[in-house]
Amino acid sequence: MQLQILLGVYAAVLGLIVGSYLNVLIFRLPLGISTVTPRSRCPRCGAPIRALDNIPVISFLALGGRCRHCGARISWRYPGVEAVTGLLFLACFLRFGISLQSPVAALFCALMLALAMIDYDHMILPDKLTFAGIALGILLQPFVPWARLWEGPWGAMAGGVLGAVLGSGLLLAVWGVWLLVRREEGMGLGDAKMLAAIGAFLGWKGVLVSLFFAALAGAVVGLALMAFRGTDLKSKLPFGTFLALGGLIALFAGEPIVQAYARLL
Repeated sequence: MQLQILLGVYAAVLGLIVGSYLNVLIFRLPLGISTVTPRSRCPRCGAPIRALDNIPVISFLALGGRCRHCGARISWRYPGVEAVTGLLFLACFLRFGISLQSPVAALFCALMLALAMIDYDHMILPDKLTFAGIALGILLQPFVPWARLWEGPWGAMAGGVLGAVLGSGLLLAVWGVWLLVRREEGMGLGDAKMLAAIGAFLGWKGVLVSLFFAALAGAVVGLALMAFRGTDLKSKLPFGTFLALGGLIALFAGEPIVQAYARLL
């Protein structure tokens, strides 16, 4: 019991640290800036952030949400991303226990969170993340039972490949039909690559669960924006953000959802 608690705390702390890096990645990657150098700086005064002022969540609270040098406000989003990452890493440990599935799940969560925030900010899904996600999802399949088609490493990797192909194929088909009918792109190709990455990690079942909840969430948000902000059907939404939500639901509850649906049939 004590070991479980200790490992849970370790997972959460590790998540906080990774979340701090994700903040850098989310901000810099779309701008083409290295995520390693230079050191993090205040966006207003340019002063380097000291190590003691860069402790996840704690430093934000200690500084009252302001830069030590110029007093500029720091967005709540930075500790928010750190806290969410910590909670997701803890959830991975609680869901998958002491197994290789836990770090693979944590990696998937970090990927989904980074893609969700970048798409929300810039309406883009960088190839560096989506292609890396596809490759890692397939290569890590022998260590997790989420997608395998038959026993053995090749059966596991084949499941990842099938998931990636199905994920990209479904959204590419939607993209193509919309282009033919409406003579315009209904979504970016980055969404297809992102769903392929989800499929590479979670297999074909994960693709279907992710796409269902992404479409549902997107429809709800879209209708709400139309009702309260006066947007129309041509207004763009960051679908990658909804795909990330669907991917997380599929990771933690995908199998029970699929089994429940199969029983209904």
